[in-house]
Amino acid sequence: MPTSADAADLAGEIRRLADALGFQQVGISAPDLGQHERWLESWLAAGYHGEMQWMASHGTKRTRPAELVPDTRRVISVRMDYLPGDTQMARRLSQPDLAYISRYALGRDYHKLMRRRLQQLAEQIQGLIGPFGYRAFVDSAPVMERALAVQAGLGWFGKNSMLINRQAGSYFFLGELFTDLPLPVDQPYTQDHCGSCSACLDRCPTNAFVGPQVLDARRCISYLTIELKGAIPEELRPLMGNRVFGCDDCQLVCPWNRFARETRETDFAPRHRLDQAELVTLFRWSEDEFLRYTEGSPIRRIGHERWLRNLAVGLGNATTSIPVIEALRARLDHPSMLIREHVTWALERHGVKSG
Repeated sequence: MPTSADAADLAGEIRRLADALGFQQVGISAPDLGQHERWLESWLAAGYHGEMQWMASHGTKRTRPAELVPDTRRVISVRMDYLPGDTQMARRLSQPDLAYISRYALGRDYHKLMRRRLQQLAEQIQGLIGPFGYRAFVDSAPVMERALAVQAGLGWFGKNSMLINRQAGSYFFLGELFTDLPLPVDQPYTQDHCGSCSACLDRCPTNAFVGPQVLDARRCISYLTIELKGAIPEELRPLMGNRVFGCDDCQLVCPWNRFARETRETDFAPRHRLDQAELVTLFRWSEDEFLRYTEGSPIRRIGHERWLRNLAVGLGNATTSIPVIEALRARLDHPSMLIREHVTWALERHGVKSG
């Protein structure tokens, strides 16, 4: 293990290696989340996590990294920008016949890419000091990545509950290396630069924010289109518009995102023209086409059934037209009751009886 003097040099070298691997920022923290544990307990007690039971499982392993990975002394947090180039994001929301897919999901799945880079970082550290204990995480296992990032000085919790960085906005992924290295820690980010701005709270299509930094996931479009397994509450469907996988509204209006930078990762560029696809086209995908076109994409995780459910809602909110109605009618006899129910609702929105 390195001495304290050597540890400071090693921390500097880790930052250099991480930069070369494509990470835009690195921070180091102790495995102590303090008040974040109480915030999580309060949020869970209110039931704001909905069906995401995994948020409440694993006891205190989520908030105490050393319980999840024994002997953890430091957490190395990294961030990687994902914003594609000119995607005309806000414009898509005003085009009801086009599908809106959250910007992070347009390219390849970030989990594998970032985990591979973190593994490479760990191996390069081993090349410098020899074997050490570590485990890499990218939005996986019971890890409070945003809280750890705050502790590592990467940014603050915005009113939209996203991590915000003054130089980069919020369009970035986070990853962590839990290590047993005695590295010097960075100062936690203690300032809040949201001020009196409430743009994100005011913009939310479904009024999912209970208050600043408190999200009721049960009303959040990202939750409804990705995490929710059953029927989308009928009263929320008209509010979803054409958002069929995730939602970026609270980020689109955030003033700090004027500093967001275009990603350098070609894997995050839109694939299969998903950034400009029509709802009808996507709704007509067979399951085989869905699996083919979403290979290596985070969209695949919801499966074809929920994909069609989401698109049916989008079509119910689309412009009334012959192609929209024909596409919906073609799914009226789908084996899935979930899909049939959403298709029936969508047709009724266009004044068409399904019976």
